[in-house]
Amino acid sequence: MATPYGIKLAVHLITNHFGNLVAKVCENLLRRGPLTLQQVIRYTELTPQQVKNSLLILIQHNCIQAFSFESQGGFGDGPKANTQYLALFGNILHRMRFPKFLEIVSRELDQECKELLEGLLQNGRLTLVQMVERAKSKRKDGCREDVVQEGLTKLLAAHFVERCPAPEPLVPEPVKVETTSKKRGAKSAKINEESETIEQRVLAAAGPMEAQRFSMITNTEFDVNGETSTDDSPSLIVGEKRKRDSLELDRESTAEEGEVVLWRANFEEFLRRLRHMACIENVRASLDDGAVKVLKAKLDATRGLEKKVKTEKSVPLSLDNIFEEVIKSEEGRVMTLDDVRASLVQLGCPASARGTADSYSIDLKKIIESAQNDEVESIVLKRYGRDAYRIFRLLSKNGRLVETDKISDTTFVEKKDAPKILYKMWKDEYLHMEKLVLAPNRNILLWKVNKRPLWEHVLDEMFHAALNLSLRAAYEWDKEKEVINPLEAMTKEERQKQKNIRILLDSSLLKLDDAIMLFHNF
Repeated sequence: MATPYGIKLAVHLITNHFGNLVAKVCENLLRRGPLTLQQVIRYTELTPQQVKNSLLILIQHNCIQAFSFESQGGFGDGPKANTQYLALFGNILHRMRFPKFLEIVSRELDQECKELLEGLLQNGRLTLVQMVERAKSKRKDGCREDVVQEGLTKLLAAHFVERCPAPEPLVPEPVKVETTSKKRGAKSAKINEESETIEQRVLAAAGPMEAQRFSMITNTEFDVNGETSTDDSPSLIVGEKRKRDSLELDRESTAEEGEVVLWRANFEEFLRRLRHMACIENVRASLDDGAVKVLKAKLDATRGLEKKVKTEKSVPLSLDNIFEEVIKSEEGRVMTLDDVRASLVQLGCPASARGTADSYSIDLKKIIESAQNDEVESIVLKRYGRDAYRIFRLLSKNGRLVETDKISDTTFVEKKDAPKILYKMWKDEYLHMEKLVLAPNRNILLWKVNKRPLWEHVLDEMFHAALNLSLRAAYEWDKEKEVINPLEAMTKEERQKQKNIRILLDSSLLKLDDAIMLFHNF
């Protein structure tokens, strides 16, 4: 969700990376939603060329997506397609997470893969030829094309890189289905509530087919010498000619003649891995090492089968398959089958009878919700104190309205202090209050925690804190780069202190981003 401070943070990131003109275009798209080219020009009051250049930069770096709505034309006219531009709020925020993405690839693959991904993160969308040229320019001894191609193949196999979406997909207008309350009732309301957003529909229409998304077909691109990969030599024997013809048919079925394949970082896969890491760390804080080993082994084994990032439950596996995955690691070999079964029970999986082939699925959504509760309770403890923490924890677990005196009695908070604490948290939008009138001169105040609006409020506060940290880090960075009079130059100790401040700010921002992802992405 793009909260007010979330939009300000996104605009700040774009300003830092691409300047004020591009940021102005991006801000209008974030605040106003999808706009046509003419609308962007009118709202930003920039020249058409400035707007076009800004849009191209944002598209190149995966920050906006162009699409067309097919609308009915006037009398006697056919349907018309109107191009619009949609800001991708999540992709803009990912620019803060590039160090995390590089760390994941560095840990799982080799240095060559890390350098290829770094090029895609810095430059946005690239072809294989551009990747080869970049690799050559970074190394004095040059770089062979087959080395780059091998690295790209590894990144594709791990789903860290994907083909770019369609440049301008045609999105059908949403169909409004009228249903009477007698026929549908609550079910209809639930369907309307869960209907796809415009961003989800556009991204679904733009995404390549799953078979093409991570496949590498290089014969549609030019090689590094600028020549096409098709060999028209007359010395081809008949068998080779047939093979070439079959390759041509495959190429025509997947890409138009002369099309150049563009690649980009697959943010979805990085988010999936970061979500799994967050689940593992949350379990580590509350359960024993056995549960951590079982959860990690199960997520590693079934990661490729997950269809979306916010998967509520892990892919089911039998006990034997889970045990087989656990003992693949050195630390997991000390566990027995009974240990694995006991850990699954700790993770919320019901115990199964011995000898049965039951499948086990872990509730990942429950783990994330537990982590979110812990995060908000930690904020309440630091901001309002121990008594407020006990009150908030009671109301959060209760999930219903509770009167003031009962809250005071249950949490052992003084009756004179409880109303003050409750009122303070209510004023800061951490609690919901309702007034029950029993008599003309007698009112009872009821309190509860409304998690959905509260989570949005907490997320906005986190965006605000991240914006402040980013602004301070940018200020310290500019201060360090300033050209000053040699007589007034900082001493070695002062420079080290300046560097330590910047490192602390950067690490604090990365840690805060972990909490942001917990509420925004997971």
